[in-house]
Amino acid sequence: MSALEKHYTVQQVAQLWGWSDDTVRRVFGREAGVIAITHSERRDKRPYSKLSIPESVLLRVHERLAIKKKSKSIYNK
Repeated sequence: MSALEKHYTVQQVAQLWGWSDDTVRRVFGREAGVIAITHSERRDKRPYSKLSIPESVLLRVHERLAIKKKSKSIYNK
């Protein structure tokens, strides 16, 4: 992983993969290599995190999910 590699936002990944923003946050939120910038709670707003997803992490998760899907289809025959 390199600091200079392309990074994706939650919205970009959601659009690429046809997922909701919440699903992307759930899948990538605790993934190693994802940068999470947390803004603390203020009086008028709740706390939130902004995720920056490196391309290498995106590819790793995609491969892992593809393997899971393939193994499930083998056992369903």
